[in-house]
Amino acid sequence: MSGENTRKRYSGDGIVVTFDGTLCRHAAECVRGLPEVFDTKARPWIQPANAAPDVVTEVVARCPSGALRTERPS
Repeated sequence: MSGENTRKRYSGDGIVVTFDGTLCRHAAECVRGLPEVFDTKARPWIQPANAAPDVVTEVVARCPSGALRTERPS
């Protein structure tokens, strides 16, 4: 079951990446597109502070399942 309660939040400067593992289809667009932010061997595996917010947003937009989303805090 997916939903907002299954989303984990990862904060960086000027951006928050959320991830719902129940939706992920492991296309690996994130890992290939920005390995310094999306590193499955690291904990936490999403580190949005490791790249510019616009770049993170661009790579997250490639996620075909919608498991990844971005938010820009005001």
